[in-house]
Amino acid sequence: MTKLTILACQIEIPAVETAPQRDAHLHACATKIRRELEHKPHDLVVLPELSSIDYSRASFGNLSELAEELDGPSFKTFSALAKELNTTILYGMPRHEDGNYYISHVAVGPDGALIGHYDKLHICQYGASMEKEYFAKGDHLFTFEVKGVRVAPIICYDIRIPELTRTLVLEKNVDVMLHCGAYARDESFYSWHHFAISRAIENQVFFLSLNRAGNNYGNSLFCQPWVDADTPELPFHDTEEHFASIAIDTSLIEDVREKYTFLSDRFDDYSQLGEQA
Repeated sequence: MTKLTILACQIEIPAVETAPQRDAHLHACATKIRRELEHKPHDLVVLPELSSIDYSRASFGNLSELAEELDGPSFKTFSALAKELNTTILYGMPRHEDGNYYISHVAVGPDGALIGHYDKLHICQYGASMEKEYFAKGDHLFTFEVKGVRVAPIICYDIRIPELTRTLVLEKNVDVMLHCGAYARDESFYSWHHFAISRAIENQVFFLSLNRAGNNYGNSLFCQPWVDADTPELPFHDTEEHFASIAIDTSLIEDVREKYTFLSDRFDDYSQLGEQA
């Protein structure tokens, strides 16, 4: 049994089209987190997808100024904050490398050091999303431990590809999925929660699905490894900023998997099954 506390930050992100606007927003974000943790420390702080800029063509059209390297302004802000508050922080930003831009999530530890980063594997291009016009796909998985609990970030559209979360659970032994999004209220908004609940139940893991705040966003949620009428998903505010304190106890994963055995009842390979003529 291992326990972990998470501060999930459904934050509002202003219009950001220049580096000074981005840096002012990063400072404001750090101030909010500091306020939340001042009297109640947490082991892990999680921010939404691209939490350093707004999700818009105006921002994306200026990635040459707003995108960062791993040791850029976002890292400097959150590295110092993580060290000050003795916590781990997972934040989003546009990253540039070798002429490409990536939608990235970056983790820094309580010592202020870089733990690693994840680049969004599945790039979305429908509804309010226009990522294929600006960003490249990632090429690696990323997991890390906080107080002995294994966590993995995935980003927005990644949730709709079940093979990704299945691989992270079965092959990487992930206990907590940190699904960080920028879900606008387009035609796909309604189905998002169904995917989050399904990924939690089918993999029997804790599942945080974190959106940004704002009139066109909001409605983050957190799911335990089993969701039903007695243990429903935890909803965030519809649109406003919401800082949710979440307690993780990994013994619940063991209890759920012992009671509902569908993970262990899986076949190793379904492709080898014959088909009745």
